[in-house]
Amino acid sequence: MNESGAPVARIAAWWKTPPSDVLAIVDDLDLPFGRLRMRASGGSGGHNGLRSIIEYLGEDFPRLRIGIGRGDGDDAIDRVLATFTTEEERRLEPILDVATEGVLRWFDRGTTEAMNYVNGWQPEEESSADPDQVDRA
Repeated sequence: MNESGAPVARIAAWWKTPPSDVLAIVDDLDLPFGRLRMRASGGSGGHNGLRSIIEYLGEDFPRLRIGIGRGDGDDAIDRVLATFTTEEERRLEPILDVATEGVLRWFDRGTTEAMNYVNGWQPEEESSADPDQVDRA
C-alpha cells in the first residue's frame, strides 16, 4: 500500500481518468477509531500510501480517511497490521455502512455531497445522539 501511486497512476491513465475522478480510501492512525473524513484534495497527512499517490497524481484527488486510531501502543506498523479488538469489531458495521454510503454518494452526487454526508457523521462513542434516531439520508 505504501507504493500504490504507480499502479493507481497506470490504471487512471489506462482509463483516461483525471485525478479528480480517483477516490483513495485509506486507514488513518491519526483519526480516532471510526471517525471518517473526506476531502476533495490535500496533502498526505503523513500517510505513506497517500504520499505515493500524490507523487504520481498530484494533490487534487479526493480521499476518504477511515480512522483506526493509534490503539494502546506507539508502534504504527503493529497497529495497522493488528486485528480489531472485540469492541472495535462491535462498532465496525455502522462505520463501514457510512463509509460505503459516502462512496456511493461520491459516485452519484459528487465530492461535496459525499463530504457533507461523511464528515457530518460521528461514531457512536463520539455522538451524544442515539444513532438509531439520526436520519443521515
